[in-house]
Amino acid sequence: MEKVIELRDVWVRYGTQTILEAINFELKEPNGLLGIIGPNGGGKTTLLKVLLGLLKPYRGSVKLFGKPPEKSRELVGYVPQYKGFDFDFPISVWEVVLTGRISHTGFRKKYREEDKKAAEEALKTVEMFQYRDRQIGQLSGGQRQRVFIARALATNPKLLLLDEPNSGLDPHMQDELYRLLDRLKQEMAVIMVTHDLSAVSIYVDKIACLNRTLHYHNSREIPVEDLEATYQCPVELIAHGIPHRVLSNHEENP
Repeated sequence: MEKVIELRDVWVRYGTQTILEAINFELKEPNGLLGIIGPNGGGKTTLLKVLLGLLKPYRGSVKLFGKPPEKSRELVGYVPQYKGFDFDFPISVWEVVLTGRISHTGFRKKYREEDKKAAEEALKTVEMFQYRDRQIGQLSGGQRQRVFIARALATNPKLLLLDEPNSGLDPHMQDELYRLLDRLKQEMAVIMVTHDLSAVSIYVDKIACLNRTLHYHNSREIPVEDLEATYQCPVELIAHGIPHRVLSNHEENP
């Protein structure tokens, strides 16, 4: 079976600072949800950029579906963080999702019927088709996140990457997001990265810890020592299958 992702001894630097160190990672299953947890600044977004081919490691090899990332982009959907998005911009939900087809149409080209059909199906998948004419800023945070996921789905990906998709969502919206991902993971491989331990819910099939180095055992069970190495603090309780984690009291490093 062709591997979805294969990273071999991947190192990434920004200037003289090493962000990712000796990353070895394989994802074989064509579906399922992998949660990558770790603190802010641990390299999670950098890892996504490597998988997207937007950042080349100075050492090691990266393959998606047996090819370099730049030759596999049509198979990958990406939902970045939208912290700088101007929600007052006069663009509709429909128009936002259609921009996900630019990789197929190219810039300055008209959208074809197949592009419109793909956008329609994506909006229906995330249950947002009835809001297609709504201005993006008029939606709730959870609804906006669904629209951005629909934009990624409009490419008909085999791999979906999400960068902090639960950021800014209240517990009810987060639960709705996880339920959506639980459906999507039946059809494709999904990777969600987050710095929040509480975001790892019952819907995550496997978990990896990333803080410069990657701890991954192809399982949802994480050894305590891996978590302590990642978060650099003692872990008192890890309750897998329950959407919360408890860390023991510890003092900040000076």
